[in-house]
Amino acid sequence: MRWLIISICFYSFISISAQAADSVFIEELTWVEVRDAIKDGKTTIIFPTGGTEQNGPHMVLGKHNFIVKHAAGEIARRLGNALVAPVLAYVPEGNLNPPSGHMLFPGSITLPEEHFIKVTEYAARSFRVNGFKDIVLIGDSGPNQKGLQSAAARLNKEWADSGVRVHYIGDYYHSPAFNKWLRSQGETAESIGTHAGIEDTSELMAINPDYIRKDKLAPGGDFKVTGVSGNPARASVAYGKQGLEFKIAAAVAQIRKVVGGR
Repeated sequence: MRWLIISICFYSFISISAQAADSVFIEELTWVEVRDAIKDGKTTIIFPTGGTEQNGPHMVLGKHNFIVKHAAGEIARRLGNALVAPVLAYVPEGNLNPPSGHMLFPGSITLPEEHFIKVTEYAARSFRVNGFKDIVLIGDSGPNQKGLQSAAARLNKEWADSGVRVHYIGDYYHSPAFNKWLRSQGETAESIGTHAGIEDTSELMAINPDYIRKDKLAPGGDFKVTGVSGNPARASVAYGKQGLEFKIAAAVAQIRKVVGGR
């Protein structure tokens, strides 16, 4: 019996190790595994940016980080030639003095846009040194989009003849498909909202319902008081799965288009 237990534990360890080595997330890999993956053709790296911001009384501050990590992992698996960098959790969320935007609510963390661009830039420079050829930038939050686009333009100009390209994938965030689909299900613009409403809440609910405080789900009311626009009480796992699929599919399609045959 003792040897049986030891054997089971050994083979379980081997199985877990093999699963870790197959991960698309570089933070779960060793440097040797990343090196070998690049040699084997995984020369695309996805740099996901999220944010640490208030999401109403019903949803945790790391919403964007959890959603974009999940989505980036699925995007990489569908592409088949990509890995995923750690999520950048510090992004523009408003001013400090006086506080504005999400900085009006406790727990939010902001980064000035110029510093956000610089962090993105140096992450990309690191990826280039690593040997990646296509650097994909995706952002799960609105304030991320302009900075990611600026960083991509700046680096592509500098690296024009290097064989390395930076791709800002705006379709991940800007695709209207989920909103249109929710309306086809009978939801109104007021209920869908623009922050911490049906869309955001449903997507996080589909990833991990423990991040939703179900007893706090309620219509947003005054945004300045609740931090909610929309009616998250109408969110559902089914809605969330569909919303995630829309943004993942949109990103994969745009990446394949801009990367081409590489």
